Amino acid sequence: QVQLVESGGGLVQAGGSLRLSCAASGRTFSSYTMGWFRQAPGKEREFVASVNWNGGAINYADSVKGRFTISRDNAKNTMYLQMNSLNPEDSAVYFCAASLYRGYASRRQEDYHYWGQGTQVTVSS
Repeated sequence: QVQLVESGGGLVQAGGSLRLSCAASGRTFSSYTMGWFRQAPGKEREFVASVNWNGGAINYADSVKGRFTISRDNAKNTMYLQMNSLNPEDSAVYFCAASLYRGYASRRQEDYHYWGQGTQVTVSS
């Protein structure tokens, strides 16, 4: 089992940047594919980005491609999401998640077994 804690959220103006972190504890971090998902008020939770266990496979949602960068540092048991050129539509609670299917970077929420509590990102116009 793994415990996940997100940090780095906050309030930023449109066009600004934030970097989210997801710290993992428990079972070996490299055992997992890791992903970021987000949920805006009144909307379903949606996929943002994912990275497999060694960073060799990465996926992004079309809405963030070219603006967000996912990465992981297995030595630090931490995953990151660098978010640039933020716009109000990016406002949401951002969740990190871990999947035991570590070979590929799944986009499917049902493939993820462990979830963090989320961190709020608010982008003002």
